[in-house]
Amino acid sequence: MAGQTVTEADVMRALSTVRDPDLGRDLVSLGMIENVAIQGDAVSFTVVLTTPACPLKGQIESDCRRAVSAIPGVRDVAIKMDSRVVAGRGPKGKQSLPNVRNVIAVGSGKGGVGKTTVAVNLALALAEAGAHVGIMDADVTGPNVPLMLGAGGEPRSRDNKIVPLVSYGVKVISIAFFVPEGTPVIWRGPMVGGAIQQFYNDVEWGDLDYLIVDLPPGTGDASLSLAQLISLSGVVIVSTPQDVALMDATKSLKMFEKLEAPILGIVENMSYFICPHCNEHVDIFGHGGAEKAADRLNVPFLGRVPLNPEIRQGGDEGVPIMRGNPQSPEAEAFRQIAAQVASRISVITLGPTGKRPTWVPLPMMK
Repeated sequence: MAGQTVTEADVMRALSTVRDPDLGRDLVSLGMIENVAIQGDAVSFTVVLTTPACPLKGQIESDCRRAVSAIPGVRDVAIKMDSRVVAGRGPKGKQSLPNVRNVIAVGSGKGGVGKTTVAVNLALALAEAGAHVGIMDADVTGPNVPLMLGAGGEPRSRDNKIVPLVSYGVKVISIAFFVPEGTPVIWRGPMVGGAIQQFYNDVEWGDLDYLIVDLPPGTGDASLSLAQLISLSGVVIVSTPQDVALMDATKSLKMFEKLEAPILGIVENMSYFICPHCNEHVDIFGHGGAEKAADRLNVPFLGRVPLNPEIRQGGDEGVPIMRGNPQSPEAEAFRQIAAQVASRISVITLGPTGKRPTWVPLPMMK
């Protein structure tokens, strides 16, 4: 209607009909709408998502535009999409760092399933989306994170804190930075637990949206120490499709469940192989095992990562697939997994009874 006066109340009323598909609640009650401005028939506003890795960003933007465009008198709609990462709701009574919003453990039941590869590329995918990310190498006796990230040197100290190294925009700490190359770390359980506590509490992590913790395989001291002492936003379990890997992965998952750590889901690594010569799809380790296990265990299935020699080569050379070949299907698989992980944390934290916290803007990572 010509001459119709549009008000902020009209805009908020229209946007209250738009729901976050993951959270099942409207954007207004979630506090996602900010900076509403009206100039004649033009409306602008900001949608503040719970994570920059939101998998449904495009859908939410389209739904908002459609809702506001339907207001009589509105001819132009300008939407800014922003994000502030929600802090995970981990178990109470455990350690947490005030400036680290989420601690995500990446574990597996057995070695050789590519857990560190998943942890490293998950961290890079979240950082690529715009999140502030750190990675803690908690595999004290087999630290491979520095190799895969091409990170080297000895961290310096500042104000009685260890300053982590930075690789590809991700803050990194590992025992490998403190021992001569090739020297084995032969420690008993209490020393492993002590190292994890020190990496968590005595490292100057600064403001982080996500701290990824690469655990050693199995259900040993490192995994127990982490889950018992630190408030985890969630755990990602990595497995290959084969039964023996899934059997051990299930044990690891159930251990974290007993320790009240939220299970974010299962990743199926080395899911299949595409022959570069004949393009044949080969299920080397079986097919769909991790997805079936996730269904049986009633946890989310986060996605599949193909088996590709380029991933192995990039890890050995310190150039992970997310940086070495960002347009590859494997890199896209990690982006989708990162989006699912971030979304899952938001769902756990801001489900039907959750309330959005008061946000503190994060500084840009140097």
